[in-house]
Amino acid sequence: MFRLQGSRTLAVDLTGDAVKAKNGSMVAYDGRMTFKKMTGGGDGLRGMVTRRLTGEQMSVMEVKGQGTCYFADRASEISLVSLRGDKLYVEASNLLCTEAGLRTGTTFTGLRGGATGNGLFTTTVEGTGQAAIMSDGSAVALRVSAQYPLFVDPGAYIAHQGSLRQHFQSGVNFRTLIGEGSGESFQIRFEGEGVVYVQPSERNTIGGDV
Repeated sequence: MFRLQGSRTLAVDLTGDAVKAKNGSMVAYDGRMTFKKMTGGGDGLRGMVTRRLTGEQMSVMEVKGQGTCYFADRASEISLVSLRGDKLYVEASNLLCTEAGLRTGTTFTGLRGGATGNGLFTTTVEGTGQAAIMSDGSAVALRVSAQYPLFVDPGAYIAHQGSLRQHFQSGVNFRTLIGEGSGESFQIRFEGEGVVYVQPSERNTIGGDV
């Protein structure tokens, strides 16, 4: 159903089924399509209320019909993620599209959330199907194993999946090592087994230079 047209446009082939996509991300379509805005971006009233309380905002539309619909957002690079009954944790601003059967929600992630506008919560996508995530530059999927934990700059973090534990910790960051940092610095430490997706650029963050 999901396929890439180049690296910055997602093509979704629909045969009467539906997908959920970032509101306003449709750039073209052929065939017959209907578009419906979904308030809150989560599943049902609980998802809507949770998002209002946490500030994890994601404006979503449902696209249904027969034909092909094309999605893109500000020329961001797009990566496809396959879920097989597991859960994807992704920053709301980096989620472009999911199959309609996947459940979306919000979860508390402790002290990890340092990205402006994302707070201490992140979006979850769960079930079996495909999701499309966006990045500023080509995303890199980094494997985490029990033997080798991974340290990530919070501003470069996009998403992760698998059996991972994360800790938001202060300490020396990457810019400090090359003499460009100032103030308190932070990192995310991932432990366990799974994959972390990072982008080759950084958001503006809070809580010190990252």
